[in-house]
Amino acid sequence: MLPRLLIVFLFFLNVSSNDEVTISWSDSKKLTWADFKGQIDQNTDAVAVTASGITFSFSVSQSNGVFVDFNAEADAHFYPEKSWYLKDKGDDHILAHEQLHFDITELHVRQLRFNISRLKVSQNIKKELRDLHEQANKNLAIMQNAYDTQSENSINKEQQAIWSRFIKTELDKYRDYSSK
Repeated sequence: MLPRLLIVFLFFLNVSSNDEVTISWSDSKKLTWADFKGQIDQNTDAVAVTASGITFSFSVSQSNGVFVDFNAEADAHFYPEKSWYLKDKGDDHILAHEQLHFDITELHVRQLRFNISRLKVSQNIKKELRDLHEQANKNLAIMQNAYDTQSENSINKEQQAIWSRFIKTELDKYRDYSSK
């Protein structure tokens, strides 16, 4: 098993521990402000920070020194202890913005699962799996940054609405790869 990696939308990587509290993405469970339990960063103008990322692991089977099969798992997780908000400024609009960050993480998990489903077993399977995971994390970081930039961190309500519709459409495209 590989260590689990996550991207926090301040763009730093951490290795999550096995006992770290996480919330798995679910279509039926939306984030609430009660899920944001982290320590507030006083050195930022942010009203809220969502820490979420892709956890990924894989295993391979060998026969006579040749890879014959593989299994891979990818999940979207939210990290309550690393996520926070300012209680006097957090409202439903900002919470929806933060939820969309988590939804964007789920989108990239679905795309990663789709890409994994297209792989064929080869002697390069470990590298191919690692490369897909690395690319998913890069694409996730790029999209998270674009989302915050274009929506002006939720201030631009028109762009916020455009992003909300776009992510809903993209999630639907990859519904066969959704988290259960």
